[in-house]
Amino acid sequence: MSENTVLYPELAAVANGFNANTISNERKEVLKPLIDFIQSKAGNQEEIRLNLICTHNSRRSHLAQIWAQAAAAYYNIPNVFCYSGGTEATAMFPVVAETLKDSGFKIQALYSGNNPVYAVKYSENRHPVIAFSKTYSDEFNPEGGFAAIMTCSQADGGCPFISGAEKRIAITYEDPKEFDNTPQQLEKYRERSGQIAEEMFYVFSQINK
Repeated sequence: MSENTVLYPELAAVANGFNANTISNERKEVLKPLIDFIQSKAGNQEEIRLNLICTHNSRRSHLAQIWAQAAAAYYNIPNVFCYSGGTEATAMFPVVAETLKDSGFKIQALYSGNNPVYAVKYSENRHPVIAFSKTYSDEFNPEGGFAAIMTCSQADGGCPFISGAEKRIAITYEDPKEFDNTPQQLEKYRERSGQIAEEMFYVFSQINK
């Protein structure tokens, strides 16, 4: 990937190491509807709103939201606004924040409690992603004109209808939660974060401005 000065240097170094050739053709087919949605909006110079959705808005949906926002900045795709939500609100799992921090994001806890709120920065001069667990229809999220990206099969199966979604796309990932409180926990969270990151960066690398 090309040299990039928008992202924090450590984060850009991680992004520079991504290789689209490691993504299978099968996964690229899964990602194609998202590429097409973003391209159609970019081509018409419209806002690109993505709502990444999982059951509890605690792990995969946050990883996808944050990596997608960073990828849009990396490839200088304008007017991209990434959100996340769940079929229910719980809390962003602390290991998610730890994993993102290890990749080069800068994270500040704005509120600590049952449902912490984090400011996640990927660049010195870009607005941070405000990360906390919420339902996909929360007032914090867009009411319409967005693509609903279903990041887990449970949410995809359990939500036959997403109000306001212009397009619904299933891009599901295995849940690292199954490794919680095991010696493999951090390794598996890094593995899932890396997969999501590489795929989101691949998606935005395909967009013609």
